[in-house]
Formats: sequence, structure tokens, C-alpha cells
Amino acid sequence: MSESSVSEAQVREVLRDVNDPEIGRPLADLDMLREVKIGPDNAVAVTVELATPAYPRRERIAHSIGAMLAAKLPQAGRVDVSFTARVKGKQSGGAIGLTVQNIIAVGSGKGGVGKSTVAASLAVGLQLAGARVGLMDADIYGPSIPHLFGVNQRPEIVEQHAPDGQTIRRIKPIDAAGLKLMSIGFMIGFDEPVIVRGPILHRTIQQFLQETAWGELDYLIIDLPPGTGDISLTLSQLVGLAGAVVVCTPQQLALLDAVKAINMFRKVKIPVLGVVENMSGEIFGRGGAKQKAAEMSVPFLGEIPIDAQIRVNGDAGHVRNSFAEGSPSRPYLMNVCEQTAIEIARTLLETPSMPTLEIL
Repeated sequence: MSESSVSEAQVREVLRDVNDPEIGRPLADLDMLREVKIGPDNAVAVTVELATPAYPRRERIAHSIGAMLAAKLPQAGRVDVSFTARVKGKQSGGAIGLTVQNIIAVGSGKGGVGKSTVAASLAVGLQLAGARVGLMDADIYGPSIPHLFGVNQRPEIVEQHAPDGQTIRRIKPIDAAGLKLMSIGFMIGFDEPVIVRGPILHRTIQQFLQETAWGELDYLIIDLPPGTGDISLTLSQLVGLAGAVVVCTPQQLALLDAVKAINMFRKVKIPVLGVVENMSGEIFGRGGAKQKAAEMSVPFLGEIPIDAQIRVNGDAGHVRNSFAEGSPSRPYLMNVCEQTAIEIARTLLETPSMPTLEIL
């Protein structure tokens, strides 16, 4: 090998000093440097595996890799950086038959803050980024997901074969342009009230999780009912959630209830991924949720400005339209999705999952 040639080992050694800009740790330590190839004229091709397809501004990594090679390995030729993504997670739903990497609860301390719209938008944004996503409506008394997606069909019952050869019946979730949906609203009329006691409520949540044919998912978003009821406790007992997203508006009255929601999640041992400030702007003010998140040492996942078009899209059953190219809301909504996905990856790295013991 001539002195001017470049080897894969040299490139990997140089790139050990490149940090992931979101998590703040070296790419090599995070096992993100998947492939290095050397081509003619010392051209370097690097493949980086991201922790989520919703990784924000990935071009920062490409720029850092190019700059580091230029500074420390000047004989290297053209540098091409490509990206793949593999979502990692707790996979904690295996005990009840789920093959889901990360389960995310979306809650609020009170109603009327746009929690369901944020949950639906989080699911849509992660799917548009390239992830496999499901959305479960756990707001049994006030299901909103069917309306937001303009869906009114009834789920089918399908038969599947269990590993032991037995035939089992599962609820097939509604497919909304590739997004898997489940809600009590698909099983009742739009104007029909749900009148059930607690045990049946819990059984319904368990059925939606355990008896729905979700398939393999990167993220399952669960839209919780407003307030600090016991649905969160039910979820904490059934599955190990990746974390919870708390939605609130900027004014003090809403923040008081958001604090209760954060403390509720902490009490039931559900990690708080962060706070979203919804309807931010002139009417309710701006920055209240960000300030409260800092006070409580909780990540701030971003703001969504108050925008009449978001309401129009939701009312029309076209929540996806808020992500259309040119929509003023799109960058804010995508930012919330990206920050949530990154926070999950960060949390997983800081608190690796413990070995699962078999239940005898």
C-alpha cells in the first residue's frame, strides 16, 4: 500500500472523534458507523445508521465527517455519506404478544389542549419520516382519532396462527394510508355515548393492546384520556412504555394541570419524554410550557403555533394535510416528531433495558 493510499481502518480511527450532534456521544461508541468503503482515487463512502428515520438535520453528521477527514486524512478523496435507520427500543410488549419497539403515551392534565391532534400528528409525522407506526385511541369516553382521520369503518376479525399451532382471532386495525389505527369509535356510532364501569374500561385497553393484530411496529402512539385517571396505571402494568409526551397550552391555568400530569407519570414510573406547547401564540401567550419544563427538569419537545388550518384539517378528517408541503404548521409538527424520537433514543441509551425474566 502506498503512503498516499487510504485504508478503512484509518478512516474509522479518524471518525472516532465525530460526535452525534443530538446525543452528544461519538458515532463509533453509539455503533452508528456501519460501513466504510474505499474506492478509486481514495474516495470514501461512509454509511451511518441512525437511531430513528425521524432524525433531524442529518446533514450535520455528513458535514462533520467530511470536515474531520479533510483535516486529519487529507489524502482522502471525495467523501460520500449515506444514511440508514434502525429503530431500537425496549420491545417491552413481548409479554402480551406485541412486537413494538417503542410505545409512547400522549397525555395532558386537562381536556381542550389539543392532545388528540398532537397524538395523531405525532403518528403521521413519524410515519412520513419512514417509521412503521400504529395509533391507539385510549380515550374510551371521548374517542377523537376516527374523526381526525375521517374513518368510520368497522374493524374486521382475522385469524392468525400462534407459534404453538393454535388458531387465534385478532382485531385487524384500520389502515389509514399505512398508519394502523384502533379506537372504540370504530365500533360505535359517532353520537353514541360509551357508558362502562372501570373494569370494562381496563379490559378494553387490554384488548386493544393484546388482541389487535398490530404486526411489527417501530412506534405505537397511545392517545390517553385527559386528566390523571388510572388508564396510565393500567398501561404501566401491561407494558413498559418508552415514555410519555405531555401536551399543554402556554397559559398558567393549563400549566397547573400539566404539572399534575408530569407528576402522575413519574409516580407510575413512566419516563416523561417531554412537553409540547400547543396553540402557542397571541391568544394564549408563548413560552409558558418551555419555562415550566425547565423548572421541572423535563425536555421541551417544541411548540405548535395556534393555526386555524390545523383545526380545519382536523374537523374535515384530513389531519395529514397539516403536513403538506408549504403548510406553515409542517416544520413545527415535524420538529415535535423528531425531538420525541431523539428523546426516546437518548433515554434508551441512558437507561438500557434490563434482562427480561421468564414468568413461570
